[in-house]
Amino acid sequence: MVIAASLIPFLLSPFTLGSFLPSLPLDSLFSTQGIMIMLLAAYAGAMWMFLTSAPKVYTVMVSDLEIARQLYEGLLDLPAAEVPLHYYYNYEQTIGATGIDPLYMSSSPSWSNKMMSNANDGLWYQLKKNTQLHIITGASIGTKNQQRHVCFDHDCLELILMRVETRGLKFKIRNQKPLNFLVKDYEGRVIELAEVAN
Repeated sequence: MVIAASLIPFLLSPFTLGSFLPSLPLDSLFSTQGIMIMLLAAYAGAMWMFLTSAPKVYTVMVSDLEIARQLYEGLLDLPAAEVPLHYYYNYEQTIGATGIDPLYMSSSPSWSNKMMSNANDGLWYQLKKNTQLHIITGASIGTKNQQRHVCFDHDCLELILMRVETRGLKFKIRNQKPLNFLVKDYEGRVIELAEVAN
């Protein structure tokens, strides 16, 4: 009964911010340093929400953008996607082009300058609900004038291969690791899709 009687004044007293933060004086919380810390915490939370809500983006380099458009829009029937907001802030500038096998690169000396000059360059498609495909130029033509599509991510090529299978296109898997397969379009062109280690 004594414990209940001692709780009654506490329950009847008005609750203030200080009652929830007894060890932190309010004057230090609302000081210049306290406000700066709260602003930094709010900014960090906003950036975390911004980056975690951004779609995952896979990048594929192709040798011919128009043939790639015919493949991804026409044959694979991928819907066009909006350029993600985080690409306007150079989020993908570290694509890792220095570790790419020169076999897959264009022979143009200015390739690296053109690669990511603008987020709107290239084609954007919705691959899955929160996954987008960014198609850019930069891959070299393969042997026998094969169109070459180069990707750094195995999961991306698996999604494209699954789409090729469901659309009933002719394809041939040349290698599982790294993934490399050929697709034949309706005009008889052979397109090589190759995974490149970054």
